[in-house]
Amino acid sequence: MIKGLGVSHAKTILLGEHSVVYGNPAIAFPIMGLTLKAKAEHAEGENWLSTPFHEGVVLPKAMAGETLEQRLAETALRNVLKWFAADDKNIQVNVSGLIPPARGLGSSAAVAVAIIRAVADLFGAELSDVEQFNLVQSVEKVAHGTPSGLDAHATSTRVPIWFENGQVKPLKLLTKPALLVADTGVPGHTAEAVSIVRKKRQENFQQVTKDFDKIAELTYEAGASLEDGDFENLGQLMTYNHRILQTLGVSNNKLDRLVDDSLRGGALGAKLTGGGLGGCIVVLGKNSESLPALKENLFAAGAKTVWDVFEPRSAEV
Repeated sequence: MIKGLGVSHAKTILLGEHSVVYGNPAIAFPIMGLTLKAKAEHAEGENWLSTPFHEGVVLPKAMAGETLEQRLAETALRNVLKWFAADDKNIQVNVSGLIPPARGLGSSAAVAVAIIRAVADLFGAELSDVEQFNLVQSVEKVAHGTPSGLDAHATSTRVPIWFENGQVKPLKLLTKPALLVADTGVPGHTAEAVSIVRKKRQENFQQVTKDFDKIAELTYEAGASLEDGDFENLGQLMTYNHRILQTLGVSNNKLDRLVDDSLRGGALGAKLTGGGLGGCIVVLGKNSESLPALKENLFAAGAKTVWDVFEPRSAEV
């Protein structure tokens, strides 16, 4: 039987959260060891979808009582079938792998990318970058309302990217930074965090604009530091970015503890990654040899899972 295959992965934002929503730049890295794989095939009967979160028939429209994860996956399948004018086709899609949801890792976009790519492959079609982006964004709007588009790009490209005003370009690296992503184990709340920042901006436009301008400045400098391999400076920029996010009200005690303990444990820099109010932090080590000790320190500080950004392995308590 003919099957279509689609793969996607998680992402981490190195600098630029929240500011990116207002047209400023952000830097994102793929987490290649944290992937999703989708398999699509023609089937008899109704459309069927199996993911790590649910399994069942895909109805023509969303129904009350669905979880967000279920709604996102079903929306991806409905929209890609509509794109190919294949609403009358019966398709079964199985998604394997697990990117924890609500952690700032791009799980909703990654699910959409994997499903959309699998269905396109089943039909023997190759979507353009723009076509795939538009389909993924249709799912991201269900998840986040007004997404910047960063996750749609970052979960489908295999290289670090620079994202600004909806435009994306590959980021040049002199050498790979030693990066870890650590999960607090507490779900993040992106919509709430975005709402908090929006409210602060409405109440004190001048100050929040100043904060965003500073984040943009840090991000530009971070891009140059990555190109030069100046990781000492990159780490300082990341930590500075976290302190601004604290003042914007999108961090919390668990995130701050992981950041502060990472710095005390020898990290060059650390910050929350993603929407905040839970979720994950990204940590920069001096080199790859420093990462095992940093992982131990993160677990001691309360991290539930730690992923290497550039290595296909993870560790859990």
